[in-house]
Amino acid sequence: MLPITYNKLMVWPVLFFDLDDTLYPNSNGLWEAIRGRMTDYLLDLLGLSLEETKEISFHYYETYGTTLRGLQINHSVDADEYLAYVHDLPLEDYLSPDLELRKMLSSLPQQKWIFTNADTNHANRVLSVLGLEGCFAGIIDVRALDFLCKPEKEAYLHALDLAGTTDPAKCVLFEDSIRNLTPAHDLGFTTVLVGTEAKHADADYSVNKLLDLPQEFPQLWTA
Repeated sequence: MLPITYNKLMVWPVLFFDLDDTLYPNSNGLWEAIRGRMTDYLLDLLGLSLEETKEISFHYYETYGTTLRGLQINHSVDADEYLAYVHDLPLEDYLSPDLELRKMLSSLPQQKWIFTNADTNHANRVLSVLGLEGCFAGIIDVRALDFLCKPEKEAYLHALDLAGTTDPAKCVLFEDSIRNLTPAHDLGFTTVLVGTEAKHADADYSVNKLLDLPQEFPQLWTA
């Protein structure tokens, strides 16, 4: 963990970035492929119909934050086995290096963290294919959070602690999911919805993609 040195003039010294569908467009099909692997895993585990399996998966997602959390609680599923299975995909078929994003991230003066409900192995693979290695101080993943996950309030508090800060008002969270932004907004984070310009009460800013930040949120470089 890197120590945080606060610039007294900097409003937001710490930035948290979600991983999937935030660092890359949600239109490339990767998350759909991951979701398909989740469904296959549950079909084999539960032995139910496809419709029943999808209903259970959705119920676990809505109730516990992730399907994995529901499987751990209700079926004692091995997290390592599950995560390895659902992320076993050829990422190069969906992602490619994003040099513009790397340049923009590197220009941000703040300490930057990945904050994801996935695991570090998947996050590192995604960052490698995108060419974003070294852009972040660290990865706060589902294991680091002791399998707490967004949108549980405790996950955000734990993430703050892992990043070495205690004040949500000094932090920004970039997310593609309003469900995951709402608790952060309630805690006092500045929130940025990624993937749409649609306005929302729990999103202080909305951008189609992270590369729009210099135009839509220039204070990140000047505050």
